[in-house]
Amino acid sequence: MAVRIQDVVEALEAAYPPELAESWDAVGLVCGDPQAVVQRVLFCVDPVEATVDESIDFGAQLLVAHHPLLLRGVHGVPADDPKGRIVHRLIRAGIGLYCAHTNADSAVHGVSDALAAALGLTVLRPLAPHAEGAQTGLGRIGELTEPEPFRDFVQRVANSLPTTAWGVRGAGDPERPIRTVAVCGGAGDSYLATAVAAGVDAYVTADLRHHPAGEHLSRADVPGTRVPALVDVAHWASEWPWCQQAADTVAAALPDTVEVLVSTRRTDPWTVHAGAASDPGRALA
Repeated sequence: MAVRIQDVVEALEAAYPPELAESWDAVGLVCGDPQAVVQRVLFCVDPVEATVDESIDFGAQLLVAHHPLLLRGVHGVPADDPKGRIVHRLIRAGIGLYCAHTNADSAVHGVSDALAAALGLTVLRPLAPHAEGAQTGLGRIGELTEPEPFRDFVQRVANSLPTTAWGVRGAGDPERPIRTVAVCGGAGDSYLATAVAAGVDAYVTADLRHHPAGEHLSRADVPGTRVPALVDVAHWASEWPWCQQAADTVAAALPDTVEVLVSTRRTDPWTVHAGAASDPGRALA
């Protein structure tokens, strides 16, 4: 029996219920006929030109993305607009687009679970549960099998995620033992205080800004406050492990009926990383 877009949507929404999405979010089927037959599905973080190209090359009938294409209200999708062009290309190629964003962030076995698994963590509970005792919520708290120095943990993170120009940065004592870890896929500096309250050794997230990070670290001067070390990674890299998780979810729900593929196109916007100045005299003490 032929699998249709609606069948894939039902499998995704069973795993990542739309009601878990934040009120401001835009999740669900963006374009495509729910009754269209699906043989191949591509999974990615960003619905951009590169992943549309990859979908066409793969012969996919459905592109599943984490980030929404049309997050804010629009009044048109003309083909000479960047987002409109993507919609037109998908429709012309007969490819549907489905987006699972904050519902995938908050679901059990969601984005942060995939990040934790990539880092070798055993997940214990959500970082910011929807309710006391709930298993749904943003971020995850997990632990390593054995403690390791912070410098080694930062290297573990770098080894576990796709390489990006942004790289992986650590803030904290390089020799500090790390065992319990909070993670939050995507931009997570709004949960710095939550990570402090959780009493973890380190917090891994993306897009950490100068002032929130500096203010967080300064709290170590407050008696009785345990401040986790920080690991900052590229936003795209922190969410990319979810793609395989979502692909496995669909494959398990619709066994031997659809072919799934995880995008290998690096859609992180940063392309160049410069190291230390070549002239040592330019460096500050």
